[in-house]
Amino acid sequence: MCSVDELKAEIKKLSAKATNMKMNLHDLSEELPINWGNILTIAQETHDAYSALEAARQKLKELEAA
Repeated sequence: MCSVDELKAEIKKLSAKATNMKMNLHDLSEELPINWGNILTIAQETHDAYSALEAARQKLKELEAA
């Protein structure tokens, strides 16, 4: 089981990754229609990054409440 401090460090990493993916998606949208074929891939990667971040934040809430 992760400690609260370890989980907070992981959340920081996941947050940075999610922000990076958000920027990639934003950059792609500005370049459309160039690279339109990458929309689904980048959108899925962005979704996955935010999903992992949300799950880690929920786990932290649960650990802090215990």
